[in-house]
Amino acid sequence: MTSSHMAHRRCHWFSALATPLDARSAPRLACLFFGAVLARGRRTVTRWIRAAGLSAEFRPCYTTVAAAGKSADGVAVRLIHEVLEPLLAGMSRVVLALDDTPTPRHGPHVQRAGVPHNPTPGPAGGPFVYGHVWVVLGLLAAHPTWGVIALPLLARLYVRKKDRPAIDKKHRPTFATELELAVELVRWVKGWRDFVAAPVWVVADGACAKGAFLKPLIGTGVVVVSRRRKDAALWTVPVARAGKRGRPRKYGESRIALAKRVGQTRGWTTGTFELYGEATPKKYKTFLATWRPAGGVTRVVLVDEPKGWIAFFCTDANATVADILGLVADRFSLETCFRDCKEVVGAGQQQVRHVWASVGSFHICLWTFTMTEAWAWNRSGDELVAHRNASPWDHKPRRPSHADKRRAWRRELLAEDIEAGLQVGGNSARIRDLAERLLDLAA
Repeated sequence: MTSSHMAHRRCHWFSALATPLDARSAPRLACLFFGAVLARGRRTVTRWIRAAGLSAEFRPCYTTVAAAGKSADGVAVRLIHEVLEPLLAGMSRVVLALDDTPTPRHGPHVQRAGVPHNPTPGPAGGPFVYGHVWVVLGLLAAHPTWGVIALPLLARLYVRKKDRPAIDKKHRPTFATELELAVELVRWVKGWRDFVAAPVWVVADGACAKGAFLKPLIGTGVVVVSRRRKDAALWTVPVARAGKRGRPRKYGESRIALAKRVGQTRGWTTGTFELYGEATPKKYKTFLATWRPAGGVTRVVLVDEPKGWIAFFCTDANATVADILGLVADRFSLETCFRDCKEVVGAGQQQVRHVWASVGSFHICLWTFTMTEAWAWNRSGDELVAHRNASPWDHKPRRPSHADKRRAWRRELLAEDIEAGLQVGGNSARIRDLAERLLDLAA
């Protein structure tokens, strides 16, 4: 390695996450993690390379990013054991969140890019965006002060069926729907028994409320919470028939219309639940119903909102209303994670074309986000926002943002780098190299 600074060794996470790669690429990936945290401005791969001091090895660095994409599953396993295992201690259940998000990419030679719908078009954005679509799996962890935070673990690149013919046969993937990719991600978690000692719950948006997603997960013992269509074909719970021969009924005989249940005045209850970090009163109605996509009995919760009623469900019939509404509210933290990954970490800004380089760069952004949150987990808010002392007008108390945490971690890594450089003693070339690198990061 040509890089003279070795501050990345002080953070053992970088080296531990790089172990699934080849012995030649692992040290370089550890340096790229360091550069990805320090990089400022537009977070391209070249920014990572310059921040890591690997400019003389820029070609092998791009190869390393692609290697990280091919070994994403193995690196994610190391992320769980090295970074997240202390956060999982004492959890009564492991709560995972699933959602998809696009990253815009431009250029005719960007492999596996398509034209998906834009979920957040904004005032000037169009209904479609050219780029990649990622199905992301995140761990929902409750911080004692800052509330629930989504920690992304792993992602899968989705390619529409209509876009496959335009991809050359060498790089053409086997078609899989977003629901199939989501099931694959959850099964990946279930495959690591030491990680899933506690029951696994998955919360997803209403697009996942289909049999292709629910039945495979229910068969593995996973509990699913999601939103339900208002016209869902629900049936009553079957009544046990004493003395009757044959297999017992799985679904009831009477159809349940959610709209009629909402219109009935009886059965409504008002309760206060902890949603989005504050006590919120909700008017709700709950009951059991059988549903064919879920393969049996589900718990249904109807909520009366000012803009209209909403239906949620849980595949565990014994789940409480507080469990269901709380997890639905917690899933929003994954949306916040997507925003920070794109705006703060720079996911989607990497100018790469090869598919595995795209996968690797996107995962490096996700993993550095998770490591930043884990680094800041046990630190006080005052320690993370110390930079606000230079802005006396910014005195409004609020929890540290991800940008605050990333800035504090960057300052600590740079301080260690400076300390290591000054300990050399009299080595003017080393100090000059350190000063030039710091100037490059500052300007």
